[in-house]
Amino acid sequence: MKILVTGSSGLVGSALVPALVEAGHTVCRLVRPDTVRKDAAHDGFEVGWNPATGELGGAAVGAEAVVNLAGASIADGRWSAGRKAVLQASRIDTTRALVVALQKMNARPRVLVSASATGFYGNRGDELLTEESPPGNDFLSKTTKDWETEALKAEAIGIRVVLARFGIVLARNGGALPAMMLPFRFFAGGKIGSGQQWMSWIAMEDVVEILRLAIENGNVRGPINVVSPQPVQNAGFTKTLASAMHRPALFSAPAFALRLALGEMADALLLSSQRVLPQRLQKLGYDFRHADLSAALKNVLKQNSEE
Repeated sequence: MKILVTGSSGLVGSALVPALVEAGHTVCRLVRPDTVRKDAAHDGFEVGWNPATGELGGAAVGAEAVVNLAGASIADGRWSAGRKAVLQASRIDTTRALVVALQKMNARPRVLVSASATGFYGNRGDELLTEESPPGNDFLSKTTKDWETEALKAEAIGIRVVLARFGIVLARNGGALPAMMLPFRFFAGGKIGSGQQWMSWIAMEDVVEILRLAIENGNVRGPINVVSPQPVQNAGFTKTLASAMHRPALFSAPAFALRLALGEMADALLLSSQRVLPQRLQKLGYDFRHADLSAALKNVLKQNSEE
């Protein structure tokens, strides 16, 4: 299968692209025209595209699937007005341009798998959240809702759309986990705020397999929660992480200090509670490789020690 991928150099894209290539797919990494390399076959061929205009290079012709992973990191700096604009544009505007580009193709892909996030639900306390739950009303919720709305417009041109609502992705080479691990390395780790907020997490190996499922299974459409079936509260997460790292979990980060240091971002990323379940994946019979947090963290740490 020929697959187009945006955001291929990001955390998820860096794991997904080589897995798709190894599985025998032809992967076209969509990159800005001025950054195209002549030969990148080891991690997919590069195809020029302009996110501002949606213009796609000719090598994209014949693609059967698209995976849209574009989006600036939500954790890189305080959410100033300017930073918020970047976060929205890199998701909403880029996805809009991608759908416009697909609309212009004579032979369109059969499926668009577009990234989303469990931030869609907002801060919901102990409420059990499934794909049927309504969105929240904070900045991240509204941004994610608008992001999904642009992707869903591809349905009008006959493309199956899957919205992959990612939880906290556990990976050895990026994302939230290395930052969470840092204070524990110096024996200063512990819970965040009250520690009662729920964390919905997913191992990278499962992320890759779930995205492959979304691409290949025509019965998968609409939102899917890409999370483990076992969400945990922050106090439990940090205790499990400390155990996996053979470190104590003695300290805590007060909520007021986090808000002072990070502003609005602290509430959205560190203090909000999202108890999300992968209801649709479970109905599809997906077999999680890492459903248990302790085993998942030990697997990540094992990978680190082997490198």
